[in-house]
Amino acid sequence: MRNSYCFVVYGPYALFTDPLTKIGGEKSTYQIPTYQALKGIAESIYWKPTIIHYIDAVRVLHTIRMESKGIRPLEYGGGNTLTNYTYLKEPRYIVKGHFEFNMNRPDLEADRNEGKHFSIFNRSLKAGGRRDVFLGTRECQAYVEPCTFDEEKGDYDDQMDELQFGTMVHGISYPDETGKDELTVRLWQPVMRKGIIAFPRPELCKLNRVIKKMQSKHFAISDIETADILLSALDEGATR
Repeated sequence: MRNSYCFVVYGPYALFTDPLTKIGGEKSTYQIPTYQALKGIAESIYWKPTIIHYIDAVRVLHTIRMESKGIRPLEYGGGNTLTNYTYLKEPRYIVKGHFEFNMNRPDLEADRNEGKHFSIFNRSLKAGGRRDVFLGTRECQAYVEPCTFDEEKGDYDDQMDELQFGTMVHGISYPDETGKDELTVRLWQPVMRKGIIAFPRPELCKLNRVIKKMQSKHFAISDIETADILLSALDEGATR
């Protein structure tokens, strides 16, 4: 498919926060990235309200290791406090995904040019993304590069046993992507086979909880820079 992509993402640390550990003010990471975190990376590379990114699978390349750090975050009332955050150390993943047009936005139909969106995504990926890339939280800066899904050998490639990670957050469903006036969190039970975790599509997740009522943000075609305009600007900049 012309709308499919693959990239490697890596950094010194990652923090895919387990919400159960935030109650006491500390943060501890999941052992693997969430669907939502990987989708956020794809959106940092290139995103428009015209498209929705779907993550198909992730390959865990490096052995899962954790490291705790003493952190002094700001308190809402002023000053600092002391707490511990648990990070993943030296994570490296290969992500496979694709994008589809957001059919809940008929007002942006004029921007549905798959070839041009795909071309812009690839250019943005080669440049390291259009926005800052991070692994889970803002302090975990990361880097992205284009690749193929089986380009590198991973530490779990020869692992014969399945690894199960229990119930964890899959992602968040926003009204502009679902057409429903509600914000929903999705849960699932991931399984890793030979280093690969395959993600179900958001609508196939069976464990859902409505957080609150919410309406989608309105966009008009005049409010955005269409793929035609953006690609023309990129082509003009490349010839200078």
